[in-house]
Amino acid sequence: MEFIQTWGSVGSAWGIPRSMAQIHALLLVHQEGLDTETVMEEIKLSRGNVNINLRELINWGLVSKQNILGERKEFFKAEHQIWSVAKQIIQERKKREFVPIQNLLIELKNTKFEGGKEEVAHFNKLVKDLDAFLSQMDQLSELLVKMADNRFFNQFIKLLK
Repeated sequence: MEFIQTWGSVGSAWGIPRSMAQIHALLLVHQEGLDTETVMEEIKLSRGNVNINLRELINWGLVSKQNILGERKEFFKAEHQIWSVAKQIIQERKKREFVPIQNLLIELKNTKFEGGKEEVAHFNKLVKDLDAFLSQMDQLSELLVKMADNRFFNQFIKLLK
């Protein structure tokens, strides 16, 4: 299916493994949960690859595991509310990408560097500018997460259509 291939390519461009994004896309297009074997057959991936990526999708909060009464298999179902998916992705990327860099910048701002006066001043300015940029990006991501739940924002968007 073209949607699954495209979602995989987009995910890959964002730094997410292609197979993880493809599995997510497959689960998105199915209202009911799918078992591991069905995912393997549909996307032509190994059991190990599917299992690893399903666990990671669960860790990201994008997929949940379901047990169905009378079934021995586990089923996996994607979150289908797109704003919730977007919020989860924003929060997870922030945790994995922004927070480590912000922690490093805090450490660098508290470090006294040796070297030429101009080089040290240049590096300190770079650290300060990066910190300011990441703070603004952090605020923007928080705003995006909050906008999904804001009725005024949702009404405003509808008016723009």
